[in-house]
Amino acid sequence: MCIHQLNLLAASNNLPITNFLGKQHPIEAHHLSSICDIMEKAMVNGDTCIICCILVVFQVVFKFFFSPQTERNRDIVRRSGLLLWQLLMAPRDQICSEIQKEVCLAISSGLNILYPGEAEINNLLKLVLTEGERNSGLSQLRDVILTNLAEQLQNNRFGSEDDDHYRLNDELLHYILKIVVRESCVLITKCQTVSKDDFQRLLSTVPAASSCLRYLMAVQNHLLSNTILIKPDENDDSDSSLQGETLKVQELKTSILSLATQILTGCDEVLEMLQQVTTALINSDISDREQRLKGLEQITKATMLGHLLPVLLTSLMHPNLQTLTMADALMPQLVQLVLYTSQTALLLKTQSPVFSELNSSPSGASEQKGKLLPDERMLEEKEEPGFLTGLKIPAPWAAGKTVETVHPVRDNYKFKETVHIPGARCLYLRFDNRCSSQYDYDKLVIYAGPNTNSRKVAEYGGNTLGYGSRSVLGTGWPKDLVKVEGDTVTFSFEMRSGREHNTPDKAMWGFACTVRAQESSEDVSGGLPFLVDLALGLSVLACSMLRILYNGPEITKDEETCQELLRSKLLQRCQWQVEANGVISPALTPSPSPLPLTIEEDREFTYPSDVLVPPVGHYFDLPRIRLPPGIMIKLREISGRARPQFRPSIK
Repeated sequence: MCIHQLNLLAASNNLPITNFLGKQHPIEAHHLSSICDIMEKAMVNGDTCIICCILVVFQVVFKFFFSPQTERNRDIVRRSGLLLWQLLMAPRDQICSEIQKEVCLAISSGLNILYPGEAEINNLLKLVLTEGERNSGLSQLRDVILTNLAEQLQNNRFGSEDDDHYRLNDELLHYILKIVVRESCVLITKCQTVSKDDFQRLLSTVPAASSCLRYLMAVQNHLLSNTILIKPDENDDSDSSLQGETLKVQELKTSILSLATQILTGCDEVLEMLQQVTTALINSDISDREQRLKGLEQITKATMLGHLLPVLLTSLMHPNLQTLTMADALMPQLVQLVLYTSQTALLLKTQSPVFSELNSSPSGASEQKGKLLPDERMLEEKEEPGFLTGLKIPAPWAAGKTVETVHPVRDNYKFKETVHIPGARCLYLRFDNRCSSQYDYDKLVIYAGPNTNSRKVAEYGGNTLGYGSRSVLGTGWPKDLVKVEGDTVTFSFEMRSGREHNTPDKAMWGFACTVRAQESSEDVSGGLPFLVDLALGLSVLACSMLRILYNGPEITKDEETCQELLRSKLLQRCQWQVEANGVISPALTPSPSPLPLTIEEDREFTYPSDVLVPPVGHYFDLPRIRLPPGIMIKLREISGRARPQFRPSIK
């Protein structure tokens, strides 16, 4: 138990014991061999106490005191690994859960020693990820390893030496994501299949995240936080530094795009299962149907829809990730997710069954529509209520903005603050019942505007506690709401008197006031239902991505320089074509002019035959653009050159 406690203390990097243990000399091979001998003897005798102790010793040795540099050390490591795997794969009736847990901790502590190569670690992780559902030992080992990697990844910066070690490759991430999707679907399905008591127990266990989900959360947060928060080194403005930062950002965006694509695909499957379970519950006749439908949203928060998707949606709205590549790749999945979330949110809101078009024939539907009365036809043409109908949209200002001085106020204290709520017709002020100042000229002045030059609304000061002036301005500090016209109010408070020795703090409390844009103090900012909020977030992101797709690629510096040329009607008259190498060039056959003739001229101006001979050099490939006669007349007028006259030669 003492060794186990020592191991737990050493796991913290902030304690002095960690540095102390890290400086100790590694143990020799024959010492580890003796530990293996004790373990083998304890396994033969079935001594669980000795086995647990040796497993804890393995954890400490692997973490601090062993380095497999020589061939003999590697042989001892292989022997230790075989003993650990023998315990891990033992039948459940031959090994207790405590020993299995310690075996997993020992393997996780010695992961880099037992499996020194990257390929060996990947093979181990692939084994525990693919076979973990069939074996409890492998499942527990998977959870321990992924939990450890998630903790290390959260404390690691992108691009460091250990980043590749903690962040697994795409193949392993795909396996982890499949497990997370399966866990999420199973969790949602339980809302329909388990008994009433089991469902209540299920609600009490969420929203705890599994180890696979925790690792995916760590990977996502690791990539997104570094992409959003990454800043170039201000002290190093060299070209190599800028190029390195650019490459790092591009690598981050590529990794985020790959991960986001997989997460959105997995969420698509989970939402499809959620819609099926919701429909089945609505159409069922179980006694606790309403409780299950209410609990279904809480269960959904425990899946990848609650742990991964909201963070991803919020981060993708950051300017660093609002790119054409992201929009082009993610747009189809976003549209599908918007449909699933809005349909499921409407189901949970109305608790009405979904009627499929497959259940009714088109002919029967047309006949029924023909029998509708005029009023019924008008009702049918109206738009159906959506999932937002009847819901109060959260407003940041609904809870009110609190403005207050320090408590108590001090000598020569001055306070000024302006509150602005956009779109508000008027503001309502509610004061704290403890408001007071020493004298009535230690007052608060309220202005209906952005500064003290605005219209004065009211002024308050003094106290009724028997100290200082023993009086108040006017009717005293307001107990009812104070209405201020407009969307802006300014508070200005000044303590002009010096505090007297017998004045208590309550007589110099100052003031506190809550500003709201509505008369009612009802707080409507408690939030939307989870699926409604998710559908709105997906819709906002989809609209943002659509805007990016509509605007197209960003304007380059060359395009900005050539703006006048690109607007030229001469250039717009060219018929452009894409060559084999992707270069855009004018077509050799000019397109007809869309411009009308400006004068009555029925024939084109043509140059003499000797002028049509292509010049010497590489300019002969350029196409000739024919201009309409009207433009030629204008050009001749501007240039002051008359149309050339050619006389026929006389032979």
